[in-house]
Amino acid sequence: MAIQIKYFVHGTTTDNEEKKASGWNEVKLSEKGINQAKTLSETIKNEHFDIVFCSDLERAVQSASIDFANRGIEIIKDSRLRECNYGKLNGKDNKLVVYCEHINEPFPSGESLKDVENRMRNFCDFLKENYDNKKIAIVAHRATQLSLDIITKNITWEKAIEEDWRNTKSWQAGWEYKI
Repeated sequence: MAIQIKYFVHGTTTDNEEKKASGWNEVKLSEKGINQAKTLSETIKNEHFDIVFCSDLERAVQSASIDFANRGIEIIKDSRLRECNYGKLNGKDNKLVVYCEHINEPFPSGESLKDVENRMRNFCDFLKENYDNKKIAIVAHRATQLSLDIITKNITWEKAIEEDWRNTKSWQAGWEYKI
């Protein structure tokens, strides 16, 4: 059996608009982000999900609440789905957050991308133990999505970063994975 995952990224935040890297900082969706979540909700309204997991950071919780409003689907917050902790760079200029420099080396007073990958491997193991043969929605962040790419596609961090939709400008209404 397999678990089907549809991965959604949170909507645009006020930090995104100010070109800041939020990391573990709590930030809200901007008006644009709220509208993106409403549009996504309409786009996916006929898709079935057994359960929704989201990061416990406010922007993901807010997005999930809008994306899945009035559907009667349980939404579970999980800290393993948090963005990478950029440490001293949380809330700083996003140009300072260079993923390829922090695959193994933690951000100052923060995490490495490998740390995020380990969180996601633990989360995937949890899903396998508890949600076999289910369709799950996840609402979270960049580093956790790239980790899921690495885990499910058996690719390197370098390749995941290179092919990241944020770099290729190829956003879509959710990405599908199987574990």
